Amino acid sequence: MNTRRATSRRRLHERAPQPGGSACPHRPPCPGCPRFGENGIAPAALSALEEIAHAHGLPDVPVISGQTSGFRLRARLAIRGRLGSPKIGLFELGTHRVVHIPNCSVQHPLINRVSAVVRRALVDAEVTSYSDAAHLGLARYLQVVVERSSQTAQVVIVANSAAADPMAACLELIRERLGSELHSLWFNANCDRSNTILGSHFQNWCGPESVIEHFGGAAVHYPPGAFGQNNLGIAQQIVEHIRAQIPEAARVVEFYAGVGAIGLSVLDQAGEVCMNEVSPQSLHGLELGLGALDPKDRAKVSIVPGAAGAACHAAAGAQVVIADPPRKGLDPALTAYLSEQPPERFLYVSCGLESFLSDTAQLTSRGKLRLCALAAFNLMPFTEHVETVARFERAVVFCAR
Repeated sequence: MNTRRATSRRRLHERAPQPGGSACPHRPPCPGCPRFGENGIAPAALSALEEIAHAHGLPDVPVISGQTSGFRLRARLAIRGRLGSPKIGLFELGTHRVVHIPNCSVQHPLINRVSAVVRRALVDAEVTSYSDAAHLGLARYLQVVVERSSQTAQVVIVANSAAADPMAACLELIRERLGSELHSLWFNANCDRSNTILGSHFQNWCGPESVIEHFGGAAVHYPPGAFGQNNLGIAQQIVEHIRAQIPEAARVVEFYAGVGAIGLSVLDQAGEVCMNEVSPQSLHGLELGLGALDPKDRAKVSIVPGAAGAACHAAAGAQVVIADPPRKGLDPALTAYLSEQPPERFLYVSCGLESFLSDTAQLTSRGKLRLCALAAFNLMPFTEHVETVARFERAVVFCAR
C-alpha cells in the first residue's frame, strides 16, 4: 500500500474538488451525503480518535481517503410513488417519502443507468410501487452491485409478492434493456410489513450466482443477499493494511468474516485460517469462495458458523485474531474472552465509533491487551461515518524475581 499505509504515520487528506460541481441537485432533501463536498472524515470523529490515540501514547491518527465521485459500487434504493411515475432513491429523514436521485454523483454511473432502466421498465410493465401505509403495491426496493472486473451489474428487484409472476414482464424488460451491462437479475420476495429491505427468498432470473471480487488474494463471492462494502477502493486498502500485519505462517482466526474478503486474502501468508460467520447468505458466499480454492489452500481453512460470542473459544491458540463486527461492536462474550485470554495480536475493524471506544476500554481494562496502532479510513465520504482499524497486542508482563 506504499505511502498510504497507516504505518507511515502520515495523514493523507483528500484534496479533490467537490463531485459533480459545487452543489448536489438532490440536496436537500436527500440525506445521503450530509457533509457533501467536505474533505476527510467528520471533525468530531477525528477528534475522538485523536483523543483515544493520545491517551494510549500513540501519534496522530492517519486518515486514508480515496475517490469522492463514482465510488459507490453497491446501492439499495427505495421504490415508491404513483403508478406510471415511480421514484427510485433514498428516504427523506424520518419518512417514507423517496427522494428521486437519477444522477447521483457518488454512485457508479452504471448504478444510475440501472436505476433509469428499472424505472422505465416499471412504467412500461405497469407495475405499482409499494405503499408503506397501506402495505399495498408491488415494487419495494432496488439493489444494484457493480462487479469491478466485468463492469456489469447484479440487480435485485424486491417486491411485495411471494412469487415472481406479477413482476415477470418487468423483469424481462430489465434483462432485455440492460443487455451486456447485466451481470445477473434476481427477484426477492419481501411481504413483511416492516422496514427490512431484503426478504429471505431469492430467485435467480438470469446470470451467475455471485459477483466475484479480488482483494489481493483468492476470489471472494458475493451472492445477492450477502453483506458487502459499497466503496471497494477503500475496502481494498483496509484489507491491504491488515495483510501487512499478518506474520508469515500465523494461525489466524477471524470473527464476523462475512464472505471472506479479509480471511481469504491472507491465505497466501497464513499457516491456518479459521473463519466465523452467522449470516446464511454470507456463509453461502464463503462456501463458493472455498469451493474455488486449490486443495492446498482449502486445507488451511476451517469454518465455525454461528454468533461470534458463542464461537469465541475458536480464538484459543491463535497468534492473530481479526474482527469486523457490525455497528453495535463486538459480542460481549467475545470482548470478555479476548481481554482475559488475549492473542499475540488483535486486529479490530470497526464501523461504529461509539462501540469501538467502548470496546477498547473493555479490551484494555485487564491490562492484558494494549492498543498499539490506529488508522482511520474514509469509507463513506461526506457522511459522519468513519472506518477505524486498530491493532492491539498482548501486553508483556514483567514479574519481580
